[in-house]
Amino acid sequence: MLSESDITTAAADLVNAEREQRQIALLSLRHPHMDMADAYRIQEAFVAAKLAEGDRHVGWKIGLTSRAMQQALAIDTPDSGYLLASMRFDDGATVPSGRFIQPRVEAELAFVMKRDPGVGASVHEVMDATDYVVPVLEILDTRIERHDAATGTLRNVCDTIADNAANAGFVLGGRPMRPRDLDLRWAGAIVSRNAVVEETGVGAGVLNHPAKGITWLADRLAANGHRLEPGQIVLSGSFVRPIECPPGSTINADYGPLGTIACHFA
Repeated sequence: MLSESDITTAAADLVNAEREQRQIALLSLRHPHMDMADAYRIQEAFVAAKLAEGDRHVGWKIGLTSRAMQQALAIDTPDSGYLLASMRFDDGATVPSGRFIQPRVEAELAFVMKRDPGVGASVHEVMDATDYVVPVLEILDTRIERHDAATGTLRNVCDTIADNAANAGFVLGGRPMRPRDLDLRWAGAIVSRNAVVEETGVGAGVLNHPAKGITWLADRLAANGHRLEPGQIVLSGSFVRPIECPPGSTINADYGPLGTIACHFA
């Protein structure tokens, strides 16, 4: 277990990295014995610093929900991070140059909650606890290096969790729908960058049903003294691979009956 001093220092380094638009070295190399519990403690301290600066907690993101990503990181569980008000962009927004370090986007479904589904909730109970679902583009960023240049070591799941599960922004758009008005396993998107299709996917790529991520999150939050609150936005996990977004990238995602969503990186 990392000391409180280690946690505070790591969180401060992440805050400064975001402010100065630079990446820090792998925390997993700095602290070789860091585990996932330590990583979540760093995440909590990082978010606490943001809230102390006047930001506001508006929801959660769930990551590492696909089998391919879990196998790549040798884990069998998703991870989670915080959504803050400062991270939200409107559909069609231009993301200012210099806002992010190495932005990428993923296509997902966002669940807007009307209540907490409770511990051990089924998919049906999650659906009943959801006000509506809506398309979302998650903007990923890396305040921690993706790999160490000297050793070739890749960032691991502890680095990702500490880095707020790599979350940096999100764009809501499209057409909100009640969760029972469509088959969420087949709800998907065609995602293009600069008019070239880069990725396609459907909701079944997220734990076989996007609502399963919400059941996992509700259980994890309850175990740590939190709960899903009415009106909170939950990004349920990506069903496409991350798409790099260098300056000049225009992203369009066509969700069929759920509408379209777009953003541009200046």
